Amino acid sequence: MTTALRVLAFVLLAAAAGCGPAEEHGEAASSCAGAVRYENRVHLPAGEIGFTVGERLGNAEILECDDTPGDSEVTIPQGTTGAYAVQGRRPAEAVAVGDTPAGARLMEAG
Repeated sequence: MTTALRVLAFVLLAAAAGCGPAEEHGEAASSCAGAVRYENRVHLPAGEIGFTVGERLGNAEILECDDTPGDSEVTIPQGTTGAYAVQGRRPAEAVAVGDTPAGARLMEAG
């Protein structure tokens, strides 16, 4: 499976699984769907606000995620994707991820 398909798969699975805070034993639990790791920081999908993709920084790790234990069809496999700078932001704050700069999505450190 190509990286673009993996990214699309975890975005679609996140939407289907109700990505976001979930009540669990009276405490809010965050979803792991869509998370990537770049330079030992976890970045989460950000709203598609205006941003400009900069130079390629390397690779980001797509984190394996299973927000619905017992349902193996909703597991997001681990993988890698391209990581790009976001103009005006430090990589510690935000990166863009995807196979190409044109297809990269904004991710913010969580």
